[in-house]
Parts: sequence; C-alpha cells; structure tokens
Amino acid sequence: MASVDPLSALLSGIRAEGSVVSHAVLEAPWSIRFADGAALTMVSVLRGGGILLLPDGAEQAVGVGDTAIVRSADTFHLVDQPATLDRPHVEYEIACFAADAECTAQDLGGIRWGNEPDGATALIVGAYRAWGHRHERLLRALPPVLVINEGTEVCAWLETAAADAALRSAGSQALMDRLLDWALVCTLRTWFDRADSEAPDWYRGLADPVLAPALEAFHARPSKGWTVEALATESGVSRALFAKRFTQVMGSPPLTYLTECRMDEAEALLSDTDSSIALIAKSVGYADAFGFSAAFKRHRGVSPSAFRAATAPERALRPFPLGS
Repeated sequence: MASVDPLSALLSGIRAEGSVVSHAVLEAPWSIRFADGAALTMVSVLRGGGILLLPDGAEQAVGVGDTAIVRSADTFHLVDQPATLDRPHVEYEIACFAADAECTAQDLGGIRWGNEPDGATALIVGAYRAWGHRHERLLRALPPVLVINEGTEVCAWLETAAADAALRSAGSQALMDRLLDWALVCTLRTWFDRADSEAPDWYRGLADPVLAPALEAFHARPSKGWTVEALATESGVSRALFAKRFTQVMGSPPLTYLTECRMDEAEALLSDTDSSIALIAKSVGYADAFGFSAAFKRHRGVSPSAFRAATAPERALRPFPLGS
C-alpha cells in the first residue's frame, strides 16, 4: 500500500477550485484589501514588492521571489508602503467569498488587473477556500504569516503561466488552479523544512529516522489496530526505545498521538462524508461503533452523531465535493 504522509492528507481539504486567483500588475501608490476571510491567502511577488499590514498591527516586507502565506480570517492589507493608506492612491479589494460579494464566476481565476500594464510590482494572489475539518489541523500548525523566498527563476515561470491564463485560452482556469496548488504545497514544505522546532510534531517525526517508518505505516493504514509494539516493529527498534524516542521528538506518547489523529480524521469523515458511524469507527481503527462513540465523546465532548448534526449546515453550503 502506498504511504500517505500527513501533509498530503491535510492539504486534501484545501483546493484552488472556486478560489480567487489573480495576477496583479501595479504602479505605486497602491493598496490591496483582503476581506475574504479566506482560510489561507498566498501572495507571490514576481517583481517589485510591498508591505503586508496584518490584523494585529504587525508589518511584513515581501520582495521579489518571496511567497507569503497569511493565515487570518480578519481583513489585512498589502501596500507599496504603509503611508499609502493615508494618501490618495489606487485601492483594490479581494472579497469574492463574502456573502454580499458581487463577483461572478469569471472573476474567480486567471485575471490580470492593475493600474499599469508594465507596473513595477507584479503579484500572483490566491485566496483559498477550505471546506470541512481536515484542513484545521494544518492551519493550527502555521504562524499568522510565513514568508519563503522562491527565487527569480520560479517567479519568471509563474508570471509566464499567469500571463497565459489571463488570455482565457482553453484550460486557463485549470492551469491557474493547479499552479496555485503546486505553489502552496512547495511553499509549505519549504517552510516546514526550515522551521525546526516551530514545525508541527508530525512533520518533525517524519524527519526522524527511527519514527518515520512507524508514522508512515500508521498514516497509510489508520484502520489497523495499532499498538506501541506494532509501531516499534515497523521502525525496527524495541518497544521501550520507540516509546521514549517518540515522546522526546513528538512531545506526547505514541498512543496519545494516534488517538488525536484518529479523532481528527473522524471529525473530517463525519462532516465531509455520508459514511455510517460504524464504518467511520472501523476506518479510524476502532472495532465497533460503541467503543468509537465513547472515545469520541470523551475527547471531543459530544457524540459523533451530535457533531455530525452540528456541521450539517456548513456542509450543505459547499459548492463542490472534496477531492474534486
């Protein structure tokens, strides 16, 4: 069976379909107001640069080659310089997810806009819509803003692809969707590799030669009735050594980690699928629905059926199925 790493599993809840994907070319003074309340917003600077003004008052400079990911449902700005907001300037807003937005389907991808066709600053902007609960564990692992430098060669390729998509030729929307998905995965993976102690426990574990085989086995077959001894066997070490190493690297005992992962997966399946509670129980490693329901209520404070009922309205609003 093919291995499934945690990052790939978590990213399955975030897709560019239905998201705002834009190519902006700007000449100062300018500002962009992000009012979507998007789960993640990504800004790649192809030329020039600007300053992110975050909801908590912090400022983050971004320059050519930088990709910034902002995790905030609150309104924030990107400006050529902070003083611009208090002076006459060209203002843009991205708010296509808002309930009263006037955006049309054609506004959601492959758009080139700005105040100068050859402006000094060029950006690719993606506001990601996230559905269901699977993505929430990923979001909790990220800081409010992270910036990774991707290099000028990547920028040149991104701008060429964006310019092609702006022509609205056949397949341009799919091109931009996949472009944004690719950029998001690459940026997050690079950040996790550089984050050291800031990286989430599951990512640090995958880099550990002792823990990695066991983690890959668990995430590939979460329905198996895993024990500490079985995980240690996957890693080729003793039970005692594995348990000690796991707690040191991951910050919690093996079975605590497994239970939390199973509860996270159960939440995703309860909110994102029509699978029966008995089937969900087996898919996350419980022998029967009774044992699973008791564990879920103990860890989440509500029964599986009550959790599913509470997430039903959110699910009904989804414009497309997960994994499409």
